[in-house]
Amino acid sequence: MSGKKAPENWRITLAEATRRLEEKRGPDGKPFEVVMNNGTMRVGLYAPRGTDPQQPHLQDEIYVVMGGEGQFICGDEQQEFAPGDVMFVPAGLEHRFVDFTDDFYVWVVFYGQKGGESE
Repeated sequence: MSGKKAPENWRITLAEATRRLEEKRGPDGKPFEVVMNNGTMRVGLYAPRGTDPQQPHLQDEIYVVMGGEGQFICGDEQQEFAPGDVMFVPAGLEHRFVDFTDDFYVWVVFYGQKGGESE
């Protein structure tokens, strides 16, 4: 062992993240809950209902689909997605989920410097 302590928020279950998101969602609540962070990295659970209102972000991001199916638009590309898929979106690129099912939710990982790591 290295003698270093694990950070307080080093692990969260999907069930706990879902509970936290639903508690805060409310009738007009946001469909995103940050559940872990360290430095520039933030992990959250994202579960929009009906439409995906997001705008391009300042950091690179990764989505890991945990439930639901639909279409993902990333720049000028559109692809189907399903549970288990992983998608990368560079900072600043227009993207959104469309035609997704009511059981849709994804882990989202934001990381790196503003403007993305390719800058």
